[in-house]
Amino acid sequence: MSSRRDRFEGHIAGVGSTSGVRVVVGHWHDTPLGPFTDAMVETASGHRVLLAPSDEVASYVTATYSFDEIRVEPLSCNAADLSWSLRSATLSLDFTTGARMPLGWLLRTVPRALGASSTWARVVDPVARVVLPGVRTVGVARGGRREFYGATDLRRITSASGTFDGQGLGSLADIDPPCRFGFSSTPRTPSVTTVVTTVLTEVRGTRR
Repeated sequence: MSSRRDRFEGHIAGVGSTSGVRVVVGHWHDTPLGPFTDAMVETASGHRVLLAPSDEVASYVTATYSFDEIRVEPLSCNAADLSWSLRSATLSLDFTTGARMPLGWLLRTVPRALGASSTWARVVDPVARVVLPGVRTVGVARGGRREFYGATDLRRITSASGTFDGQGLGSLADIDPPCRFGFSSTPRTPSVTTVVTTVLTEVRGTRR
């Protein structure tokens, strides 16, 4: 048995709202599936929805995370330095980012090659659990896949607005309760993390 190693380089944005809807946006520029944006939405009632831009992305993400509903629909994301704008058939989300958070400054002191590595993710996992409750940098996902989150920067989200299924999200709020898509949530404080996610999948060989 061997392992396949997939790397996803980009950003993860965690946004809470006064409506109780929490959104996790993955904006990826370098992946085995090509560049793409996806969104994971958890409603106030706990209903978990994946918004994926293609069947291929939906298949990969649902093999890793848990959802109650999967929607394949075009997603566009304009991520500038200080503002993001995400659009799909059912989700509209705009938010602005502010200053680098103290943890972001600390992450920036680590050489990127080390900070993005699975080895570093293992080292910082015990610290992340204490400093950022609900956040883990190493864990086992669905199907036995192992995931490593190598964060290299962290910026605070300062405002947000939008709609989901035609209903207003309200204003920005903490991500509380934590999202339940996988073994880790995003930080409670709305923020954008620059990250390299490594996914290890066991591949069974074919007997001859």
